[in-house]
Amino acid sequence: MKDFLNSWKMIIALCLTLGLAPFLPEPHIWGKLRWVAGGARDMGPMDWFDLVFHGLPWLLLVRLLILAGVSLLRRK
Repeated sequence: MKDFLNSWKMIIALCLTLGLAPFLPEPHIWGKLRWVAGGARDMGPMDWFDLVFHGLPWLLLVRLLILAGVSLLRRK
């Protein structure tokens, strides 16, 4: 599991597929984020689950970027 969570290729593939699906008319995560930014009115439990489900790959990518940044800072 640790190898999966630290694999750049897998995380980027997840972001480009699950993180952006469905692609048309707009990525699902983008619509959910706009909904939350607009006050999240009438969002049900399934909508929140959807946000987490489609947002998790992006959170994993941010995690990898932070770990890479910390690693670079420690080298200096």
